[in-house]
Amino acid sequence: MTYEDIRKANANLSTMDIKGKDYVLVNERIKAFRMLYPEGFITTEIVSNVDGVCVMRARVGYYANGGTVVLGTGTAYEREDSTYINKTSYIENCETSAVGRALGMLALGVDTSVASAEEVQNDVNNQPKAEVKETRQPELITPVTVQEITVLAEKAQVPISEVLKAAKISRLEDMTAPCAEKMKATLKRTITKRAREAKNGTAGQTA
Repeated sequence: MTYEDIRKANANLSTMDIKGKDYVLVNERIKAFRMLYPEGFITTEIVSNVDGVCVMRARVGYYANGGTVVLGTGTAYEREDSTYINKTSYIENCETSAVGRALGMLALGVDTSVASAEEVQNDVNNQPKAEVKETRQPELITPVTVQEITVLAEKAQVPISEVLKAAKISRLEDMTAPCAEKMKATLKRTITKRAREAKNGTAGQTA
């Protein structure tokens, strides 16, 4: 087999686009290998499978003179809990990745990367997802609270326009519940202050 044979085999390989780069599927690499070595072998073995972590090794080559010639080896590992698919097929996915890497060592489908499309997609799936923070709309006050603030503002002799300005809103109905609680407390303090001032003024006149 010559490099030209490998180049021709690679020319017929289909690719998959993953994040803007083309990667070759393992099945395409297997077909290319069978074109070059119809009687060649692809063997796999589980190196270890402990606590849901599988390590697999693959060898590819051909038979010659009563023995074998290994052209490439590949090793891969998968976690059982890393993706939804791996929950039931992590050993199979591990084997596929190992075979893909072994065939990559034979220069099949490696114009972009030794990693196969399946292996790269697995890596993408295993990346931690960005935390999505739930954004809640602030709770607005009820009509009852609107009326309550209106009454308090009148007693405190504070124009509604000043209440709106302080809350940075255009109408009372747009006020949030936390803001309303603070506003009611402020108005109540103002009412108490004015009542105290009025009482002191009356006492002064009596004296």
